[in-house]
Amino acid sequence: MLSLKRLLDRSVTAQAILVFLLGLGIAALIRRDEHPAVWVLHSALYTGIAVAFLAVQRHRAARAVGTDAGGLAELNRKIRHHEVPQDPDEQAAVRRLVAEQLGQMERAGKWLPYWLGTMGLIAVGMFVLGAVSGSLVFPLLFALGMVALCFWVVWMRRRSLDRLRWMRQALRPQ
Repeated sequence: MLSLKRLLDRSVTAQAILVFLLGLGIAALIRRDEHPAVWVLHSALYTGIAVAFLAVQRHRAARAVGTDAGGLAELNRKIRHHEVPQDPDEQAAVRRLVAEQLGQMERAGKWLPYWLGTMGLIAVGMFVLGAVSGSLVFPLLFALGMVALCFWVVWMRRRSLDRLRWMRQALRPQ
């Protein structure tokens, strides 16, 4: 499992394959009555969009830090595992990465309440539509899934902020 996690962390191709397979499964579940070729086309489209977004994001972060994509993955791994680098150049790169990611998270944090509110409204709306139509199973599962997703997003954000703040504190000169 650790090697799969490391492969997904470093390889855009592995991430693209995973997104394609997940998209294919979701398309097959949602569009059961359509031809499987349509599932593949939709999954390929979603994969292309996701990989383009990921590539731009990685390129921007790597440029801001002054490293390549592989070095960026290694620096992120060190942040996740609370490993403070000993090399001064690597410490400077980690400082830049932490500052970049904290800045992004703080800017995105302004929109988090709106995003959570929108997800809550969608969940309540689906539940109300289900109650009106007489079918409560799918809307209830959807609402519970949406609430779980929102809690997961908040938890992951808090966890990432804690890690980044810890690394920023650990890299401060004594």
